[in-house]
Amino acid sequence: MLREYVKQYFSQFDVLVVSILFVFGFLWLIPDMERIHIWMALAIGMLSYAISEYLIHRFIFHMKPPNVRWLLTMLKRLHYDHHVSPDQLHLLFLPVWYSLPLIIIAGSVAFFITKDFSLMVAFVTGIMGYLLYYEWAHYIAHQPVQPITPWGRWMKKMHLWHHYKNENYWYGVTNPALDVLLGTYKNEKQVKRSSTARNLEQSDMK
Repeated sequence: MLREYVKQYFSQFDVLVVSILFVFGFLWLIPDMERIHIWMALAIGMLSYAISEYLIHRFIFHMKPPNVRWLLTMLKRLHYDHHVSPDQLHLLFLPVWYSLPLIIIAGSVAFFITKDFSLMVAFVTGIMGYLLYYEWAHYIAHQPVQPITPWGRWMKKMHLWHHYKNENYWYGVTNPALDVLLGTYKNEKQVKRSSTARNLEQSDMK
């Protein structure tokens, strides 16, 4: 059964594009794998995405609905509509028109700092690797299947609280670290049910 979910996951256009770029990035790095700095850049890229996952989700995807039409339309596609229809497949994944420009910007900053093309590729490959992990965790959280690991089962439960209990808590999809540090992790039994968790355009966002 899990095989079918894996097949469906990789059949998504946005996931497929990032997966191909990730493989190319990893293959490019093979000749430089003996350099410790390559592994450090990979790890920093992964950590950067793990941090941005929370910050973007909380402060951009849950921002007060803007009055600018094009920005509202973009946020509806990126997140607002996902809360309206949490299990709708095409709304589960970040579109490449959003993710790829951010990856390019991050890579440009990395190259400006390091002046090393391989380090830039390693950093971007780390970002893409964690992005794929994020997309998988998010996808499985909304499918009628239990994750294999206790960690995965816990994160799925936490993400569904965010969708069906209260949208102002539990922003982490792959880990709860910043929720704990920044006060958005709460005991689920102590959090009041929100009437706007399924409609962010009417939510009194924090």
